[in-house]
Amino acid sequence: MKATVKWTDGRQFVAESGSGHSVVIDGPPDHGGRNTGPRPMEMLLMGMGACASFDVLNILEKARADVSDCVASIEAERADATPSVFTSIHAHFTVTGKGLKEKQVARAVELSAEKYCSASIMLAKGGVEMSHSYTIIEDDVNKTV
Repeated sequence: MKATVKWTDGRQFVAESGSGHSVVIDGPPDHGGRNTGPRPMEMLLMGMGACASFDVLNILEKARADVSDCVASIEAERADATPSVFTSIHAHFTVTGKGLKEKQVARAVELSAEKYCSASIMLAKGGVEMSHSYTIIEDDVNKTV
């Protein structure tokens, strides 16, 4: 896996993945940025959330669960001192679908956290306190109004 990060101006960068996708990363104005993109640590947090969500959806799909939506809400705490590393991260998954079984969703979240999500497992091995939770919402798209 490869990536390039090119400085453009101030504290703005354009990062390009090995698969050819680009994203603007920037800092806040009080640190020389222009606020034109997420901060580097926000990108790390978003990547972890996407990695975990990818796994949860894969696991539920293999279990033939009827999922219509999955939202990961990620909250992190950072150290006050430099380096301002993540000290704790909590991922809450809101999974919507028809007839979802709590046991399946719980297992998908657990497997992602403990076995499959490379990003969250790497952060945990680096000393970040990781936690996960979930909410299941019954999809009522066929409900008549």
